[in-house]
Amino acid sequence: MRTVKVSGSLAASFMRDISPPAITASTFTPSFGAQVIAPGRTRFRLWAPDVESVSVELEFGKSFPMRRLEDGWHEVEVPCVAGTRYRYRVRPDVLVPDPASRLQAGDVRDASIVVDPSTYVWRNTNWRGRPWHETVLYELHVGAMGGFRGTLARLPEIAALGVTAIELMPIADFPGKHNWGYDGVLTYAPDTSYGAPEMLKALIDGAHELGLQVFLDVVYNHFGPDGNFLNQYASPFFSEEQKNAWGSSIDYRQRAVRDFFIENAIYWLEEYRFDGLRFDAVHAIPDGSFMSELVARVRSHFDPARHIHLVLEHDGNASHYLREHFDAQWNDDLHHVLHVMLTDETRGYYSAYAEDTADKLARCLKEGFAYQGEPSSAHAGQQRGEPSADLPPSAFVAFLQNHDQIGNRAHGDRLTTLADSRGIRAAATLLLLSPQIPMLFMGEEWGSTKPFNYFVNHEGELAEAIRQGRLQEFALAADPNDDQSVIPDPSEMSTYHSSVPDHPIGREIEYAQWLEFYREVLTVRHASIIPRLCGARALDAVVLGEKAVKASWRMGDDTVLTLYTNLSSDRLIFPSAPFASDTEVLLETRVNAMALLKQGCLRAFTTVALLNKA
Repeated sequence: MRTVKVSGSLAASFMRDISPPAITASTFTPSFGAQVIAPGRTRFRLWAPDVESVSVELEFGKSFPMRRLEDGWHEVEVPCVAGTRYRYRVRPDVLVPDPASRLQAGDVRDASIVVDPSTYVWRNTNWRGRPWHETVLYELHVGAMGGFRGTLARLPEIAALGVTAIELMPIADFPGKHNWGYDGVLTYAPDTSYGAPEMLKALIDGAHELGLQVFLDVVYNHFGPDGNFLNQYASPFFSEEQKNAWGSSIDYRQRAVRDFFIENAIYWLEEYRFDGLRFDAVHAIPDGSFMSELVARVRSHFDPARHIHLVLEHDGNASHYLREHFDAQWNDDLHHVLHVMLTDETRGYYSAYAEDTADKLARCLKEGFAYQGEPSSAHAGQQRGEPSADLPPSAFVAFLQNHDQIGNRAHGDRLTTLADSRGIRAAATLLLLSPQIPMLFMGEEWGSTKPFNYFVNHEGELAEAIRQGRLQEFALAADPNDDQSVIPDPSEMSTYHSSVPDHPIGREIEYAQWLEFYREVLTVRHASIIPRLCGARALDAVVLGEKAVKASWRMGDDTVLTLYTNLSSDRLIFPSAPFASDTEVLLETRVNAMALLKQGCLRAFTTVALLNKA
């Protein structure tokens, strides 16, 4: 692989100028939960509209009745220090944890703990984040990385790779010892299996020291199936009229419900100093006005000089959110079309990309989404998507792998076990050098072949229901050659342990080659793409062959970036055209690819990146 040479230390180039004034201590006070308001004194607030009386019960048998306020609120101030355990008695025989607990004494059914957020002393008080166009994301599962402490230890190698932001899969307290995180029920509490709140802050502090942003995946479309007690005292939290894949929808028509989640977003960004949030499955939130209010309130709360990034996942390609001050949306279309090209899979939702695949790839590169209102066979022929051609390419997050696209396969197969490694390199180069915002998934950088399965730690009937549900789900779109009887059981410890990425013994040379590949391509991105990314706009994208496209963008400095990609196992012959004398080869994934391109031949499994003056 040939690349341009970049002088200086790559890691050093990632460090930001941190000259702005220091961030002051958090002054944000959520409406919910336990707040230390003075030394030795704590205020407790709970929204419990279904009950007339509530008391807060502290450890050692101390009980304090709460005052009932308007609109279902209950409140009391008591002599209480940080570290005190407490529960709410919402009925004579019902004690529940705080739904806004900042920390649990064990698991989600145990007592909550009063937390004083002012006790952590931040080191990097001048950190203001990084502009969105500099973002190179790295999605990871905190538990699989060894908790907050283990993740912190891995940050130097992640930064050296060329990544500028890590994205944590959800950490909100979930039932059991391990979970993907999407079964969280205590939205404000980092799960205790990962470490204490102070260790999470140390992780974020350490990331900022290395010039890394930290994003958090948050789930505002449902609560997990175990450990959520809201229905026992706040049934208006849910709507029986509106349903989603997890049951009754969260009722965002209620003011208290909207505030609970909007304040949660502000809480993570202010109290923990996360740099951004990724909102899971926004298509499952029936009230679209909620997300519009959320982005408006978050933006108005923080100093515009601080870089805070808000990213969506939306299966409906809802591009209108990207005109409401959200930074970007995950581009599932681009993933799906590249996956079909690399693997020839056309089952399940990949069926919607089985025809005119190269045309769909060209449209993704030029306009963002492949589906912008057209009928989709994977959605029962219904129209999917909204127009996106007017949006900048940086409004889309591009990836070849993520937790969903690996873990929601029956056996958690990574792309390295499904496709030719040369094709993966060519597709990865296309993503990493395109003006869309790239994202890697943990282990991708060393070509890991270890599966990443769906895992939970439920027990009894719930565990069996989930196991059966997974079997039924995969049976619908299964390869007839797959043995359904060996699909990993999500609740088995072995399923979790098999999903922890490692550097496979016996593949050290191959591992090093993958790592060097990603470092080289990201070096080119930092040197030649990111400095030109602001103001970049697509010029054109044309189909060259069944699995080949040529795409061009006018960059912010009026240079033109052109990417030729052939994901076929056959070389592609097309009428040659002269290249401008000032053409700079940024990268070619295979030797002599540019020399052959000048002759009208694009090698198999190849991407060539070129830069020209306008």
